[in-house]
Amino acid sequence: MLVDISDLIWKKIKKKEINMSFEGKKFVFDGQKITFVEPVMLEGIFTMAGDIINYDGKVKVTLRLVCSRCLENFDYPLEIEIHERFSKLDNTEDNDIIVIDDDKVDFSPIIEDNIILSLPIKKLCNSKCKGLCPVCGTNLNYSKCKCEKDEIDPRLAKLKYLFPDN
Repeated sequence: MLVDISDLIWKKIKKKEINMSFEGKKFVFDGQKITFVEPVMLEGIFTMAGDIINYDGKVKVTLRLVCSRCLENFDYPLEIEIHERFSKLDNTEDNDIIVIDDDKVDFSPIIEDNIILSLPIKKLCNSKCKGLCPVCGTNLNYSKCKCEKDEIDPRLAKLKYLFPDN
């Protein structure tokens, strides 16, 4: 998603508001395909401060993820605050400034990076997800299985005899 900021760069204006939506491109992170359910909503303000262009805004998006416990797809709404700094000059010592070559800013990698940073480590369809049976693979959210759950780790089997009345 390219945003034209040439009027800021050439100092015709000091601030520019944007409010737009665009189709997000699916990407892969940590071996999982992340897709966009609906268009990405981007809103915020570009402001000029010397040779630095600041962007403060937010992104609203709904992602389709896979639950870490039951492996079912689910929709995950996300609202992210974004604060970025851009410059056409490459002589800055600050690593937080994104150097742009053109009069346009590509927000796709910025949004992708912010989504990755905002994703939970364990993606759950809901907090009470029961997951899959480790023996037969049945989704325990929908049905119960008849598997024997009394497996004891053979390394700890002798501890069972310490308390024979249990």
